Amino acid sequence: MPDQPTPFPLPTFADVCAAAQRLDGHAHKTPVMRSATLDQRTGAHIFFKCENFQRMGAFKFRGAFNALSRFDAGQRKAGAIAFSSGNHAQAIALSARLLGIPAVILMPADAPQAKVDATRGYGGEVILFDRYRQDREVLTREIAAQRAMTLIPPFDHADVIAGQGTAAKELFDEVGALDYLFVCMGGGGLISGCALAARALSPNCQVIGVEPEAGNDGQQSFRSGTIVRIDTPKTIADGAQTQALGKLTFAIIRRDVQDVLTVSDAQLVQAMRFFAERMKMVVEPTGCLGLAGALHGGLRLQGKRVGVVVSGGNMDLQRYGEMLASGL
Repeated sequence: MPDQPTPFPLPTFADVCAAAQRLDGHAHKTPVMRSATLDQRTGAHIFFKCENFQRMGAFKFRGAFNALSRFDAGQRKAGAIAFSSGNHAQAIALSARLLGIPAVILMPADAPQAKVDATRGYGGEVILFDRYRQDREVLTREIAAQRAMTLIPPFDHADVIAGQGTAAKELFDEVGALDYLFVCMGGGGLISGCALAARALSPNCQVIGVEPEAGNDGQQSFRSGTIVRIDTPKTIADGAQTQALGKLTFAIIRRDVQDVLTVSDAQLVQAMRFFAERMKMVVEPTGCLGLAGALHGGLRLQGKRVGVVVSGGNMDLQRYGEMLASGL
């Protein structure tokens, strides 16, 4: 999409570079992996940016640490509060512990137990809520006001977006220009940051968002030109059970993303099985969106250089085994 003015400032690639400096020595520089089997199957050259090997197991550490590291003394003393299905929760809890900041996280009662346990293990205070009956943003803002804490939302925050963009910056720095970059989409923080990096470092790269079929609010928003809000989707991709894009993420996606595709839960399980069997990696369903989109999105990838961001690997192992065994 052509550049369109917005009534609010958007983060830039300069912000991504500044975030990279703050994260240096704190975030892992995650590996870029290849699969000869997949390259042969698709005729493409596919590069996986494996954020499942990031600290706390997902890209979310990048945005959380970048945001919290910018707190002033008063904010550090009062603490941070966030809402999350799991990965942002863990990221805030771990980043807060590293920076000596108190943290409270609201998590849905049906979040994977492994993610709840990990968030508590990192030192975060967890408050559970019913995602289908309660508004997490309203609840979080009420507690934030009561305790004078600073809210760090999971995606619609300039420092969070800039931090997430460092994943794609590292990918381009390592492998050079790409023809396509497939990125999972929930609230749009990761793909927004990645799009900022792609625009600067590989301007001809087509950035493709991938959502679960049941939660295609981003696709509807992208194609209609206005933010579409949906009911909480029921999908195994728990990290993409968002109801709407944010105003910052939507503006960047409309400007810098080429298309938004959807995939089925069954296709996500196929991707999970491929990662497990051929690449020996545990990848959570949300982290499989990029690969599923590349394989089933209908784009001609033969002869192309393709990046896929593997967003995370935090998965309850019993549920993981059940999905692989049953197909869902």
